[in-house]
Amino acid sequence: MTENTFVPDVLSFGRLGVDIYPLQSGRGLEDVETFGKFLGGSAANVAVAAARYGRRSALVSRVGDDPFGRYLLRELERLGVDNRYVRVDDTTLKTPVTFCEIFPPDDFPLYFYREPKAPDLNIAPAELDLDAVRNARILWFTATGLSQEPSRAAHHAALQARESGYTVFDLDYRPMFWAEPAEAAVQVGRALAYSTVAVGNREECGVAVGETDPYRAADALLERGVELAIVKQGPKGVLAKTKDESVEVPPYWVDVVNGLGAGDAFGGALCHGLLAGWGLERILRFANIAGAVVASRLECSTAMPTEAEVSAILETGASR
Repeated sequence: MTENTFVPDVLSFGRLGVDIYPLQSGRGLEDVETFGKFLGGSAANVAVAAARYGRRSALVSRVGDDPFGRYLLRELERLGVDNRYVRVDDTTLKTPVTFCEIFPPDDFPLYFYREPKAPDLNIAPAELDLDAVRNARILWFTATGLSQEPSRAAHHAALQARESGYTVFDLDYRPMFWAEPAEAAVQVGRALAYSTVAVGNREECGVAVGETDPYRAADALLERGVELAIVKQGPKGVLAKTKDESVEVPPYWVDVVNGLGAGDAFGGALCHGLLAGWGLERILRFANIAGAVVASRLECSTAMPTEAEVSAILETGASR
């Protein structure tokens, strides 16, 4: 490592785009009159969440050469995420846009506009700063980045470069990005071999290891070589297992406004807890609360809480 190497606490790799959220809930998009524009994408949201906790956070991604791309580069910087590894795509690909519908408490359909291809799937291995990848305290990546080339090859180059720290795999299965679940299972299986932490819900675990029962899924992930397996169980809370420990914590209940950013908030909080060296139960409780806070708000990236906010709820059981 050279003297001038940038060493992120959290280096997140993957999806970046513009989220367009309706400002009227309970309506289909055909009836919505006004919208809000926000930075989005799972990898980007996790990077923002980690930055909110004071972590040195950076993102590896791409945007189109268009106004939305310029907006995202500016917004990353404003939200505390180093954008030096976010390139402007030199093809005609446009910055992706995602629309959602909001039907609380549990129905939030997503409409991805990423055709013919999203710039974040156009990242090639040669573009990576392998020193930063190698030395980042946490490398966070998602299954979406494995769905197409050259992004798939770039992800494997990054995974093979890792020498220490946490390599966190957000299973994040999105069926619209894959021809069939079996294809995703193959690619996820390859990446698990390089991962130290795996995070997913029951459906995602079903695709990854063929198990939807939380305990069997966690055991199957550990058998694939990860050191920490985290299975989200929705209203039943979260399960985490290592070879020596098993912890299950209940959810933190809120009035849900928009549930779409909760998983990314959980991810950023997980990164913060791992870097802080907390015990597994505290990490899960903290991450659950962070996710719930974001679910109680409309937006995702700009809704990420601070450590003081989450800690206050963790200690008192009530939000400020």
